[in-house]
Amino acid sequence: MTTTAAPTPSLSGQPEGGVGVKPGKSNKAITRRNARVGITFVLPALIILSVFVFYPTISTFFTSFTSNRINRDGVFVGFDNYIRLFQSADFWTDFKNTLIYAVIYAPLVVIIALALAMLLNRKDIRGIGFFRTCMFLPFVISLTVASIAWSFLLSPSLGLVPYWMDKLFGIQNLDLLGNRSTALATIIAITVWKNFGYFMVIFIAGLQGISAELYEAASLDGASAWQKFRFITVPGLRPTFNYVIIFGLIGSFQVFDQIFIMTSGGPDRSTETIVYRIYVEAFGNGKLGYASALSYVLLIMTLIVGVIQLVSNSKHEKEELA
Repeated sequence: MTTTAAPTPSLSGQPEGGVGVKPGKSNKAITRRNARVGITFVLPALIILSVFVFYPTISTFFTSFTSNRINRDGVFVGFDNYIRLFQSADFWTDFKNTLIYAVIYAPLVVIIALALAMLLNRKDIRGIGFFRTCMFLPFVISLTVASIAWSFLLSPSLGLVPYWMDKLFGIQNLDLLGNRSTALATIIAITVWKNFGYFMVIFIAGLQGISAELYEAASLDGASAWQKFRFITVPGLRPTFNYVIIFGLIGSFQVFDQIFIMTSGGPDRSTETIVYRIYVEAFGNGKLGYASALSYVLLIMTLIVGVIQLVSNSKHEKEELA
């Protein structure tokens, strides 16, 4: 009587004499399963982005080539909206105001946020958490609420700011938001007050990522505070600077809420920006085609600024590596 030896298990867990799953086939099955799981998790976000981002973006692009109005469909007009836009003196006024706002706001908020971040990153200040919270608090407040509050504070008849300027310095009838020469600067200052806390927290996180040993070694070598800032802090914060500057510029191009609430583009259109003009053309004048063209011009402006910033940062990184 002959006996058949039982198949011995192999290292792969399958009997040597049995029929196992081929490794290639197993890997393909695992890959397909992982893809299904990934798509399942990503699909809700893709649906939301498609409905609220991709479709409106594509629809706005096609609308910019039509004469559509808010209450009726128009006809295809080609590049007429873009031609009218660049020939309009109103557009160039809005472009100038937007550019002035961006050029002043972005550097100012970065400088203030960095200065306060370096101050509040020190370990020898008691109650440092309380001061950080106080600085961050304006960012938590709704921009609409903050704009309404500042409108009352700056009101020539009811505001505390004109009242105390009159009592302390004898400046009467102060109207910062109603004066063409001060309205835009006032809105910039309020926006800096509103947002610097967010960028300050980003800078604090960046500062805490720089090794303390670098500063200790620099102190032993006799480096001054300015030399430490220039050769350690600034290079160490380069990725943080990239983030803050790009988002600061993008945010400045999209300024709308505070202008809508506080000045409505006045006085004499001195605070009217491109985004506010888009709102006026779309919902005030009902010109959806023209407003869509304005939107895409603003998008191109934002992309140009972002690309310039990224190329500049890439160039600096290559120079440092070289």
